[in-house]
Amino acid sequence: MLGIACDPLEHTSMYERGSEDSEDSDGEGGLGNVSRVIIRPPGQSGKAKRGHLCFDAAFETGNLGKAELVGEFEYDLFLRPDTCNPRFRFWFNFTVDNVKQDQRVLFNIVNLSKSRNLFASGLTPLVKSSSRPKWQRMSKRQVFFYRSAMHQGHYVLSFAFIFEKEEDVYQFALAWPYSYSRLQSYLNVIDARQGTDKRFTRCVLIKSLQNRNVDLLTIDQVTHKQRSTNRLDRSFIRVIVIVCRTHSSEAPASHVCQGLIEFLVGNHPIAAVLRENFVFKIVPMANPDGVFLGNNRCNLMGQDMNRNWHLASEFTQPELHAIRGMLKELDNSDVSAGLWTHLLLPLQTYQIDFVIDLHANSSMHGCFVYGNTYEDVYRYERHLVFPRLFASNAPDYVAEHTMFNADDRKAGSLRRFSCERLSDTVNAYTLEVSMAGHFLRDGKTVALYNEDGYYRVGRNLARTLLQYYRFINILPVPLVPEVRGKRRGRLRNQHSRSRSKTRYEVKPRPKTPRCHAPISYNNLSICYDSGGGGGGSSDEGGFSPVRPLAPGSSSFSGCRNYRRAATATCPAAHDQYSSFSLGALKTGSDHGGAVGQGKRSARVTIEVPLPVNVPPKPYLSIIDLNQLTRGSLKLKSNSFDAADRR
Repeated sequence: MLGIACDPLEHTSMYERGSEDSEDSDGEGGLGNVSRVIIRPPGQSGKAKRGHLCFDAAFETGNLGKAELVGEFEYDLFLRPDTCNPRFRFWFNFTVDNVKQDQRVLFNIVNLSKSRNLFASGLTPLVKSSSRPKWQRMSKRQVFFYRSAMHQGHYVLSFAFIFEKEEDVYQFALAWPYSYSRLQSYLNVIDARQGTDKRFTRCVLIKSLQNRNVDLLTIDQVTHKQRSTNRLDRSFIRVIVIVCRTHSSEAPASHVCQGLIEFLVGNHPIAAVLRENFVFKIVPMANPDGVFLGNNRCNLMGQDMNRNWHLASEFTQPELHAIRGMLKELDNSDVSAGLWTHLLLPLQTYQIDFVIDLHANSSMHGCFVYGNTYEDVYRYERHLVFPRLFASNAPDYVAEHTMFNADDRKAGSLRRFSCERLSDTVNAYTLEVSMAGHFLRDGKTVALYNEDGYYRVGRNLARTLLQYYRFINILPVPLVPEVRGKRRGRLRNQHSRSRSKTRYEVKPRPKTPRCHAPISYNNLSICYDSGGGGGGSSDEGGFSPVRPLAPGSSSFSGCRNYRRAATATCPAAHDQYSSFSLGALKTGSDHGGAVGQGKRSARVTIEVPLPVNVPPKPYLSIIDLNQLTRGSLKLKSNSFDAADRR
């Protein structure tokens, strides 16, 4: 049953169990993974009760070697190392069932081999259940990564969890799993979907050691007529090679590759241009055995796939040997004979422009590129163009993590092998994407990736390739009228008006020293006398203005002048607010207050051409609030009362 993969939430084990094993057997399955292991409290035996957790990792991409109960609700979990290699222990994927409702547990993964990771920077395990089949990240408050003195100073990943339903099966994983079976299902779907419009061809490049397919997708939609008129004029056909999943635990790289394939075989205009001008050779899973077995980094033989490109053997690493032969065949363009003739088009000259190796990174955020260094300055400058263009297209790109080197320790990697063994025209890169997330524009907040986020990285890769070939004048840059002519939808004059995106910033008020305003009260205080046409006083007041107070008099006397003379008249004062000449107003009053009080009287000579009736006007007084304090207000109130008593 090693070739059959099922959903780990629906099956019990991928290994056949003998008839002598009971339902609650504690026996482990093959390859070191636990298979339906039930953990009982000390002193208990017999049939398992509800709440005795049952651990299982004997399924595709599963990894869990051992589980121990160390407390009332605490479990120590040990990851299984890669097959034939005990060095690498980081990937985990297991299920738990036979739980009790609202049961609380604490899982400790105690044998991680990589202490430099993102668990302290936002990376948390994923969990799903039978009733909630969508993967969800656990809360940061429930995940802890620390150095434990109880475990000989090793780093421990602990996460707390509460089981909600008894009948559910819960699955925990490091990242979104992408299995070999899922890839085969996806390739079958898109192969059947294309119909008569063949946009790509699928073939088996080689068989793995466990007889699994290493698929090769060739995306090329150029007819023979277009080849003779367009490409042969340039004397060669440009090829872009994409290799993915050389490390089995880097499942996010497969999501990026699926996003790239989905975009290239789709109906987007950019994809059509790329298909009509370039050939894509995509190996979506270079290590199918390691992926199926749930290894962290190695293949079935325990060898790191990305450190043996220069030493690949057809007996121990047939996948690398086949891909390396394909690269050499394309680079030499010797298609008339050889083992790889059936993979290429006959009698054509090819040039490899890109060799891109897709990986996932567990120690840094965002996506970034690793490149090579060259002694040739012109080749090195050409090598820098693609990462810069990719940074402009991908908002999650982190330029600080981009690195170009010729490290001897990476001599066996694909990018180093390609730049040393292939032609000088080859640009070889390693595209890394984080298992956790990427920084937002503020540079501090981390947004965690999901499957759609990884698909977006693949689409950005395709857009960057188009921009690169336009930058080096291989593809023409469309003119502005052509771009506008291809727009769909309503005409420009039929679109609804939208508000301008420009927002006016509110400038802060300048910091000026607060000082008293130089306001003069002279000629501002106006008092009104009764005179509403007859000599009789009225509460509603037929008041008319007189000239302002003389210097030396109280400036507030015009506000509250309750001692108005009942017989005082000032009919000519209406001209002060009329459109007639004000020069005819003459007064003999020596006081600007009430007129007609005591011996004081005012003689006014007025020359009025026409009689004007003016409605009564209120009292007016201007007060400087900057100078008005609590003490001055009280002082003025006392002065008003004293004036009233007089």
